[in-house]
Amino acid sequence: MPPSSNNFGKPPVPPGANASPDQWLSYLESIHPSEIDLGLDRVLLVLRRLFPRKPHGRIITVAGTNGKGSAVAAIEALLHCAGRTTGAYTSPHLHRYNERVRINGVDIGDEALVRAFEAVEQARGNTTLTYFEFGTLAAFVAFAEAGVEDWVLEVGLGGRLDAVNVLDADFAIITSVDIDHVAFLGSDREVIGFEKAGILRPGIPAVYADEDAPRSVLQQVSAQKVSLDLLGRDYQLRLPEDGALGDAAKVHLEYRDETIRFPAGPLPVKSVAAAVVAIRNLEPALTLEQIESTLLGLSVPGRFEQLSDHPVTLVDVGHNPHAATWLADRLATMRGDGQRLVAVYAALGDKDVEGVSAAMAGVVDEWFLAPLDVPRGLNVQALAERVRQGGVTRLNQCPSVAEAIDTARTSAGEGGLVIVFGSFFTVAEARDVLQGDRS
Repeated sequence: MPPSSNNFGKPPVPPGANASPDQWLSYLESIHPSEIDLGLDRVLLVLRRLFPRKPHGRIITVAGTNGKGSAVAAIEALLHCAGRTTGAYTSPHLHRYNERVRINGVDIGDEALVRAFEAVEQARGNTTLTYFEFGTLAAFVAFAEAGVEDWVLEVGLGGRLDAVNVLDADFAIITSVDIDHVAFLGSDREVIGFEKAGILRPGIPAVYADEDAPRSVLQQVSAQKVSLDLLGRDYQLRLPEDGALGDAAKVHLEYRDETIRFPAGPLPVKSVAAAVVAIRNLEPALTLEQIESTLLGLSVPGRFEQLSDHPVTLVDVGHNPHAATWLADRLATMRGDGQRLVAVYAALGDKDVEGVSAAMAGVVDEWFLAPLDVPRGLNVQALAERVRQGGVTRLNQCPSVAEAIDTARTSAGEGGLVIVFGSFFTVAEARDVLQGDRS
């Protein structure tokens, strides 16, 4: 998982020869005085030393409040189907840093990752970089070394000032704009939309994956003469008439006189649809049959992922009210009549716990709360107080995520439904507990 604090004293010493990725990651945590320091000047300086000219490869940049990882996974899979080689950069990771850098669908190996870190360290000189900035440049080095044709880059925070944005996009996707990371992006959708729209470039094609684009996004589209496909205007989504969302149900995407069908779950359908619209622009020779077969079974670890049966136990990384609303809707559609639904929830202190709780309160029968023993993690007493402010009354306090899962599964019964959510940290712990438990 990403670092949350740094301790400064003596200047850090770079890892020596044969250093491990973990040694490098510890070093990355120590070379800049803050975890987040938005701005492109320092990253651009090092980028120009690494790449005097724009790297060879088509740059596909994905920004948005929620749904970015799903869009990246879908476009990556579709590009593979088209015969393209890909590099995908996402964040944060669940278990190993290598998850952030995928080359042709495979997590980067330790040796290639260390070589990339070494290249960035040599290039940066006395320029300080945050953990995320250093890692972003290392991903670029790895993609260049592998010679991949398409670079699919997920923005870490915002867009305009995010390290990913040092490379000009050839195609852009904005999945959604909602309230999150208020301390850095503001508490207004128009302001946040302006930051997300910072990934746009003059004349490029782009997709906005929701119906309610902020004016600030549309103004940037107009000012830069971006060729935008907008959900509800340029393409349509038809959900199953009975409202069912699941692997057996199909969503109909209508775009340019074509109808493309893909599963209604487990990924956010708007993100998948945006990836399909993107691929119709990027690789028009791909057939509808190829697209539809590629999307069958597509999943992302930690996104509405089922890890156990009896009771059905799912995990989801959703951590803001917008994501929680999506999650509540999905759970409501899959829940059987009279089926008991319980939640395991653990969160970071800088998240809108009250808003998340309010969004989920209507579908959850009982809550099992747990602390997160990480910087910024809420202890269980503080979490309970804030969850109550979200309108939840039936809750239990547990000493750990593992114990919360155990008691929640007992409470749900074999025929019940359990959702574990609230943070990448929460899901990482849950996956450690539940992985391989299919009983």
